[in-house]
Amino acid sequence: MLLDTEPLRVVPFRRLWASTIVTAVGAQFAAVAVPKQIYDITGSSGWVGLTGLFGLVPLLVFGLWGGAIADAMDRRKLMLITNSGIAVTALLLWAAAAFGTGSVWTVLLLYALQQAFFAVNMPARTASVARLVPMDRLPAAQALIGTVSQLGAVAGPLLAGVLLPFVGLATLYLVDAFCLLIALFAVWRLPAMPPSASAPKKAGLRAVVDGMRYMRAQTVLVAVLLLDVIAMVFGLPRALFPEMAERTFGDPAGGGPALGLLYAALPLGAFVFGLFSGWVTRLRRHGAGLVISGICWGFAVIGFGLADSLWLAVVFLAIGGAADLVGMVYRSAMVQTVATDEMRGRTQGVFLVVVAGGPRLADVLHGTAGAAFGTGAAAAGGGVLVVVLIIVAVLLLPSVWRYQPPVVEAR
Repeated sequence: MLLDTEPLRVVPFRRLWASTIVTAVGAQFAAVAVPKQIYDITGSSGWVGLTGLFGLVPLLVFGLWGGAIADAMDRRKLMLITNSGIAVTALLLWAAAAFGTGSVWTVLLLYALQQAFFAVNMPARTASVARLVPMDRLPAAQALIGTVSQLGAVAGPLLAGVLLPFVGLATLYLVDAFCLLIALFAVWRLPAMPPSASAPKKAGLRAVVDGMRYMRAQTVLVAVLLLDVIAMVFGLPRALFPEMAERTFGDPAGGGPALGLLYAALPLGAFVFGLFSGWVTRLRRHGAGLVISGICWGFAVIGFGLADSLWLAVVFLAIGGAADLVGMVYRSAMVQTVATDEMRGRTQGVFLVVVAGGPRLADVLHGTAGAAFGTGAAAAGGGVLVVVLIIVAVLLLPSVWRYQPPVVEAR
C-alpha cells in the first residue's frame, strides 16, 4: 500500500530523484518571488499578470524544440547545460533584487530566459527515467517523482511565505540558486546517456515535425494526449478560486484562509495519496487506470462545484489531486513505454507544451463560464464535460482502455 521505493535502489535514478526534490522546492521560491518583485516595482497587478505570458511563451516554443534536442544529444550533458542556465538566471534575478533594479523588463526577461532553459531541461529529464530504471518499474519511478513534486508545490510557497518577511526577496532567489547547484551536482554524477543510433543528428524543425508525425501514428499516444487535454482544459477550475473563496466560502474582501486552502488542496491530496500509491504502481492495466482516474477527476470537480461548505470543497479538490496523481503515473509510464528511445524527448516535449498551455486555456474557459453562469455551475459543468468527453474518447480510441505494458522477462 505504501509508496513503492524500489526504484531508489538504482543509484543513478536515486540521484535524479534527489535533484527533483530540491528543485521542486526551489522553483516555488522563484514562483513566489518573481510576481512579488514585479509588484514591488510597479504596484500594479496588471504587470504581475504579464509574468504568466512571459513564462508561457518560452515553454510553448522551447518545449517542442527542447524535446528534439533531448533526442539528438547526450541527455546528461543537456541537463548539465540547462541546469546551469537556470541557476545563472536565478543568480541574475538575485542581483536584480539585491541591488534594487527598477526595471520591470529586466525581471520579466530574466524570468522568460529561465523558463526557456526549464523548457529544454524537462524533456531531457523526463525522458531519462526510462534509461535509468527497468521498464516494469516505470510506474513506481513516476509515482516517486510525482509525489515529491507535489510536496514541493505545497511546501515551497509555504516556506517562501514564512521566510520572505525575515530574509527578504533577494534571499529567496539565492536559496533557489543554491538548490539548483545541488541538483547540478546530482546530474553531474549521472551516467552518460548518448542519443540512440537512429536518433536525428540535428535538432531542427524537421526533427520536431518528425516527432509530431510519429505521435500521430501511435494511437495510444494520441489517446493519452487527448485524455490529458480533456481533463486539464475542462476540469481545472482554479480561475474560479478567488471569487468562490470570497462569495461562496466567506473570505474577507482582502483575502483569507479559504483561498489558500483551495489552492493547496489539489497538490496536498496528490502528495498524501502518493504516500500510499504502492498498489497503483503494481497494476498492469495502465490504460484502464488512466481512464478511470480521469473520470474520477471529473466527478471530483463536479462535487467541488456543488459543494456549499469549504471543508467539503477542499475534500473534493483533494480527491481530484489524488486522481490527478494516478493519471500522471500511468500517463508518464505509458508515454515512455510506447515511445522508442529516439522519440522520447520529442514526445515529452509535446506533453510539456500541453501541461504548460492547458491550465492557461482552462483559466480562460472557466473564467468566462463563471462570469456567464456562476462559479458553481461553471465548475460542475466542466466536471460533467470531463466525464462525458473521456467516455466518448475511449469509445473512439478503445486501444487506450486495453493498453498494458509489455511483459518484461525476469533475468
